[in-house]
Amino acid sequence: MNIIENTLLLTGRVVLGLYFILPGLMKLADFEGSSAYMAEHNVPFIAALLSLTILLQLSGGVALILGYKGKLTAFMLAGLTLMISVYMHNFWDYAQDASQAVARGHELQNFMKNMGIMAGLLVIAGNGTGRFSISQAT
Repeated sequence: MNIIENTLLLTGRVVLGLYFILPGLMKLADFEGSSAYMAEHNVPFIAALLSLTILLQLSGGVALILGYKGKLTAFMLAGLTLMISVYMHNFWDYAQDASQAVARGHELQNFMKNMGIMAGLLVIAGNGTGRFSISQAT
């Protein structure tokens, strides 16, 4: 891999890492609000799953940026993204009539955005983090 490819991988890891770190910090700062939002989406075991989500977002985001255990970290964050998408962006549960069209469209947009993020994470999980990382081979 050349310098440009390695620089692009690093830049992508930083952006993806921040995508997890910032929401993790927001959830930590507003644990009650995040819990209420999860309750609206019928998420089970809210306190435990929210705590786990915060831990994974913060530690995974930092590890991804640093390139520490990059393939494993990216795969784990892809799984987290999938689970969040299924529970929190469940567009299929909204009626197709006009009364829920905006909410349904919003959840569909967030679901598809998360699938794109998950795709980027899976690319890293498959190809690694490049030269500018703590553990280059993983």
